[in-house]
Amino acid sequence: MKTAYKYRAYPSKEQKATLNRQMLLSKELYNLLLEKSKAYYKETGKTLTEYRMNVWITQTKKEKPEFTELHSQVLQNISKRVSDAYRHFFRRCKEKKQGKTVKVGFPRYRKFVSSLTYPQLGFKIKKKNAELSKIGSINFVNHREIEGKVKTLTIKKTKSQEWYITIAVEKEDKPFISNNKPKTGIDLGISQYVALSDNTIHQNVKITKHQRNRSRLLQQNVSRKRKGSRNRKKAVIRFARYSEHIARIRQDCLHKLSYNLVHSYSFIAYEDLEIPNMVKNRRYAKSISECSWGNFTQMLQYKAESAGCVAVTVNPQHTTMTCSNCGNMQRMSISQRTFICEKCGMRKDRDINASVNILGRALNSTSSNFDSKTVKATEGHSGSQACGDNVRPSARKAVAEEAGTIRVAS
Repeated sequence: MKTAYKYRAYPSKEQKATLNRQMLLSKELYNLLLEKSKAYYKETGKTLTEYRMNVWITQTKKEKPEFTELHSQVLQNISKRVSDAYRHFFRRCKEKKQGKTVKVGFPRYRKFVSSLTYPQLGFKIKKKNAELSKIGSINFVNHREIEGKVKTLTIKKTKSQEWYITIAVEKEDKPFISNNKPKTGIDLGISQYVALSDNTIHQNVKITKHQRNRSRLLQQNVSRKRKGSRNRKKAVIRFARYSEHIARIRQDCLHKLSYNLVHSYSFIAYEDLEIPNMVKNRRYAKSISECSWGNFTQMLQYKAESAGCVAVTVNPQHTTMTCSNCGNMQRMSISQRTFICEKCGMRKDRDINASVNILGRALNSTSSNFDSKTVKATEGHSGSQACGDNVRPSARKAVAEEAGTIRVAS
């Protein structure tokens, strides 16, 4: 199992200058590799492989000795980034041919690079500092002990000029043990952030009017400054710091909520929402974006297994329009907050009614063989946060043990 730990770093003034210099060189090398890849494709009709990129980097270091300021592992990671950009481009082309609505997006030249990655060598982790080759020993706040075998290290600079070190480790897989708590379904909303099938409702932290006005004022200050001036750079940093402050408030709320849910339930079912399509609605795009449903469900995914919980997604179609008591389906306007069944007369909050349907759909689907598009055991993203990243096959198997025969989508 792969896990990532993120720490706040405090490089010295000289180290910041060195890091900024290396990031500038990384940007130049990335753009050179991209240009080389385009030229190679025009000549041969083939894609330049990562191995050939590394060979070309070795030759370029002799012609341009400034690239020797970067560690060899960092240089190889830049070629990997270019190779990954091409691979994802071809993947999106394939998906578009299959009928999916995706933007292809050919790899573009970089205006800046804000991180350096050491994939294997060139760094050494100590208790309160990290020794990076050709940079020096950088202090960081070690608020959590690192468990597992260290694989990679990345140092990143944010828009507010803050520095962070992310350490990716690999841990041994442990057998999944359920916490034997109740099961629940989750309906995500805007007015009511999380509605559970047991009639519990949780609200998200909302941005206050004062915070919105403050953010708008800082943004106006940026636009009034002359481009390229020092005052504009200072205004950009002030705006970035306040924006990150607001983002941390949201993240803190989502972390606490997801932690409480996975430790309170053994089985969580939620909707597999197509958020990119939902934000196309101008009327609700801003509210949906501020809710961060994608981040929240991602947190549920990677926190579930370590808490003895299983998180699954279900098809969200008609969950709000269906009566959870008799199964009658009827149309509802968005302004109607109470579901009143025209057939059996049941009255229930529309979000709670939807959460009951979500749980029922997940349990009914997992009790027999099912289509992978209807319900699937969710998997997290590698290195997404410090607590863990994915639901392993052991956790997926637990769904079958909970509900009988099951075929989990791979």
